[in-house]
Amino acid sequence: MDETALPLPYEEPAHLGFHPVRLRRITEVFERDTIKGAIPGAVILVARRGRIAYVNTVGFQDATLKTPMRVDSIFRIASMTKPVTCVAAMCLAEEGEFPLATPISRYIPEFAEIKVATETDVEGEPSLSFDRPRSEIMIQDLMRHTSGMTYGHFGDSLVHRKYRELEMMNPYQTNEEMVQKLCTLPLRYHPGTTFEYGMSVDVLGRVVEIVSGLALNTFVTERILKPLGMRDTSFGLAAEKHERLALPFPEFVSSLESACANPLTPQPRWQSGGGGMLSTAPDYLRFALMLLKSGELNGTRILAPETIKFMTSNHLPPAVEFGSTIGMFGSVAPTPQMGQGFGLGFAVRTARGQNPDMGSVGLFYWPGISGCAFWVDPPQELAVVLMLQAPTVRAHYRSLLRNLVYQALLD
Repeated sequence: MDETALPLPYEEPAHLGFHPVRLRRITEVFERDTIKGAIPGAVILVARRGRIAYVNTVGFQDATLKTPMRVDSIFRIASMTKPVTCVAAMCLAEEGEFPLATPISRYIPEFAEIKVATETDVEGEPSLSFDRPRSEIMIQDLMRHTSGMTYGHFGDSLVHRKYRELEMMNPYQTNEEMVQKLCTLPLRYHPGTTFEYGMSVDVLGRVVEIVSGLALNTFVTERILKPLGMRDTSFGLAAEKHERLALPFPEFVSSLESACANPLTPQPRWQSGGGGMLSTAPDYLRFALMLLKSGELNGTRILAPETIKFMTSNHLPPAVEFGSTIGMFGSVAPTPQMGQGFGLGFAVRTARGQNPDMGSVGLFYWPGISGCAFWVDPPQELAVVLMLQAPTVRAHYRSLLRNLVYQALLD
């Protein structure tokens, strides 16, 4: 294990408020499940009070070749890309490039003509009728998933089918080409009314490109990745880094590649702001620590403290509805019933109790379909990263780790 790659020095867990024996339960559980063949392997980092309390690699980077997992193994992080893209957009917002109430049609005029579809039954056959949106899509809507857009693979309505017909997740399109296709499709909901997980942050990535004049990967690299020392995080994968790529079990490779929209070339055409990045556990912990430390890490400031507070507050309207994708989220769902809401790129814990996963009020987090997950708990001065490539059991392990970490905290 190369601990020189870690962004913080290691400290004995007892000095950081953890019971060492209880913390070792994380190792026992994940090693047991790796031996059982439930997961190929994982990397787990736990930081508290400015130190690393726990770091471990279990299992295999490539289970077929029996390649051991490394602390700097590279993972497809899928939707953990979204918080990075939202931070990039907030860098521009801080510079006065746009208020969050700016209609996205200012930058992509075609969105001014978009319609909202309603599915009805006509003589036994589903049919769509179209209305003008009651309001325009704002930049804030893209960050909190209230734009009315969806994902084509998360349902089978006529709108979902249209997404699939136009291959909206095609990894060989550019952000500009993706947006041009998306503008021809109807919205599933009126903007601002419904939380519907979808391609909103992909569109946000295109807005970042238009406003900054740079490709998304270039802007993110210059403004976030390089300043934070995230050397192994990108929308592409250089040839010399392929030997560090973590893989799911062979039967899930093709589905994971499709979901993450990344063909693993050094310069992919589609720099998907919603799901196209790769990273390592130490790299993503740097990003999480920047958020925990109110926008600054090791003397490098990315965002202002008030901006971080703003982003990690609940932005969902009081009367918001929840769309067709909400049933897939389980304990991650940003609903009042789960004691949660959604900010600008993150789910946020708004109430104590109500949720089967432990955590403080004020905690914020987001996972990826690949199995990766992270959370930041400011009241506990805690940041945790799980890197795992096991899409079918992702919900089980992110909840399992959450509760294993908190049961080890004694102060």
